[in-house]
Amino acid sequence: MRKLSMEEKYALSINEAAQYFGLGVKKMRRLTEDNIDTFGVRNGARLLVIRAKFEEFMSNTESL
Repeated sequence: MRKLSMEEKYALSINEAAQYFGLGVKKMRRLTEDNIDTFGVRNGARLLVIRAKFEEFMSNTESL
């Protein structure tokens, strides 16, 4: 089984999302926790970011 690149993944971890979008880990975690119904998902204690929905959120946001 091959490992998926970040561009192919549906959901990213906080660290992966921060690296992919060029944001800090703290900022990414805060944004995800505040938007859990928009682009954030909890898998137990793990927080994930739905990549496509976050891209849409970023395109509609003027400032973070």
